[in-house]
Amino acid sequence: MALTLVLGGARSGKSAFAQSAAEAAAEGRGVTPVMIVTAQAFDDEMRERIARHIADRGDRWRTVESPTDLAETIRTLTAADVAVVDCLTLWLTNVMLADQNLEAEADALLAALAACPARLWLVSNEVGWGLVPETPLGRRFREEAGRLHQRIATTADEVFLVAAGLPLLMKPQA
Repeated sequence: MALTLVLGGARSGKSAFAQSAAEAAAEGRGVTPVMIVTAQAFDDEMRERIARHIADRGDRWRTVESPTDLAETIRTLTAADVAVVDCLTLWLTNVMLADQNLEAEADALLAALAACPARLWLVSNEVGWGLVPETPLGRRFREEAGRLHQRIATTADEVFLVAAGLPLLMKPQA
């Protein structure tokens, strides 16, 4: 297994970075990369965005939708797989809005990641650098995202921060 966490702000280039790295790794292994998406199309804007992402990836990728059952989806990956999860903050939102037990879901995710034999990139939004959210739910989300990122970064082989399309290696692979 090799696990890479890719953090960045909105439109920072984090997804493109992870996608490019996964495509190169998949090509080297002769496999089709897997895109595990967590977005849900609740409105026209999100439907358009999802359609654009699918079109951009084209036939080079196999897409798996996993808005809340991310740990279970990761458990299905094999040692031959190369995959990207895009993104953890949407997954976190989905879990919170579904009133699922966030601590149990995060624990299950970390356990699935620890057992995952695939080459995996996790994409997530760094939300802790902006303004303090106005609502209690927004503040809780920011805090939970920060905790989740810290837990994953501890176990990840590599951690990148992407800004302006430029990746900064924060935790090099040992």
